[in-house]
Amino acid sequence: MTAEVMAQEETQTAEVVAASVAEPQKEEKVAEENVEPKESVDEAKPKMVEKSSSYKEESNFLSDLKEFERKALSELKSKLEEAILGNTLFEKEEPKKEASAGNEEKNEAEEEKRVEVENDVCLWGVPLLPSKGAEGVDVVLLKFLRAREFKVNDAFEMLKKTLKWRKESKIDSVVDEDFGSDLASAAYMNGVDHEGHPVCYNIFGAFESEELYQKTFGTEEKRSEFLRWRCQLMEKGIQKLNLKPGGVSSLLQINDLKNAPGPSKKELRVATKQTVAILQDNYPEMVAKNIFINVPFWYYALNALLSPFLTQRTKSKFVVARPTKVTETLTKYIPIEEIPVQYGGFKRENDSEFSSQDGAVSELILKAGSTATIEIPALEVGNTLCWDLTVLGWEVSYKEEFVPIDEGSYTVIVQKGKKMGSQEGPVRNTFRNNEPGKVVLTIENTSNKKKRVLYRYKTNKNSF
Repeated sequence: MTAEVMAQEETQTAEVVAASVAEPQKEEKVAEENVEPKESVDEAKPKMVEKSSSYKEESNFLSDLKEFERKALSELKSKLEEAILGNTLFEKEEPKKEASAGNEEKNEAEEEKRVEVENDVCLWGVPLLPSKGAEGVDVVLLKFLRAREFKVNDAFEMLKKTLKWRKESKIDSVVDEDFGSDLASAAYMNGVDHEGHPVCYNIFGAFESEELYQKTFGTEEKRSEFLRWRCQLMEKGIQKLNLKPGGVSSLLQINDLKNAPGPSKKELRVATKQTVAILQDNYPEMVAKNIFINVPFWYYALNALLSPFLTQRTKSKFVVARPTKVTETLTKYIPIEEIPVQYGGFKRENDSEFSSQDGAVSELILKAGSTATIEIPALEVGNTLCWDLTVLGWEVSYKEEFVPIDEGSYTVIVQKGKKMGSQEGPVRNTFRNNEPGKVVLTIENTSNKKKRVLYRYKTNKNSF
């Protein structure tokens, strides 16, 4: 996509926004997003939005591991091989005594069958017996090692507990269970981030409805069903991963706290604590980042409550964005075209105008006190132009016009000039031209801060 950008007051300079997530300090406060763009010496021209290199998964290639990490992985594989072949991975149940010889033969046959099944033990579709040489076994085992700081015995115990929990809870079959549609608005998978991580949105505001709240958390039985549903969502997300060296092997979690019930709701507080424990204990290193958006004041109290139950590694993956910084924060991790429109992005359900094949998004940086125009050519008569545009943080004046090539023709006002407030969503508009010309989008930044403009457009040719 190309567009001519006319700087009317002063030359624009491009800048790249880099995400920086600070490690939590001793007081265990969650890192808060402070989005400050960095200067660049590049000339002011529209450019394609580049992928953020702010965070990447740690490598799972043996050649990239440090010596102590390779040694720990080798030791864990040896322990796991011995446990599986020796049938000691799971605690043995005391066999029931049977009087007849026929029952003894039957018990021996069942024991042989059970050993064979345990030799085929899998986790997330990956066979765990190291001697089988499954491509993903190193990736899976490294998750447990990293969660336990490469302490082999601790990682092995964690793995055994996870396998036991999955077996007892029948987690492998949870993906096929039907929990109804009530919770569909509370959490869902939608799109991918810059690095290809599937994105999971958790909408806590859905529980503002007292009816849904009681149906979900009203009794211990209902809370147990909620936890099982949450595991199902996690398992479905993992199915989208590529658990092989070099593959995307973790998810991005977005936690929207807008209108969420506060910590005074005991049932939600208990369920949240249980969910955190299950995910941390049984899904190690499955989340690349945990981003909390629309954070209210009470979140900090809840975080202080949950903090003692979180590992330092887990807390280091937390990012917090206040309501005014939601879109700005999300664009650091997710392409604007993959961010749902309700969060300031360009993604709309059942979008009939744009698809993933319609080209990349461009951006420009609008300096304080300056004006820029984006020109969309419309040289063929009868075509329909469509565009998306957003300014992070807005607080600018914006208008849309069609300017004909024929100087004797009149300029057509597509969108009257208006002051766009900080909470404005992205703009989408269309225009069908009856004569050659161009659509001109004008953004005037009267504030004392730089503004980041993201946009895309396409031309639907006349089919007549």
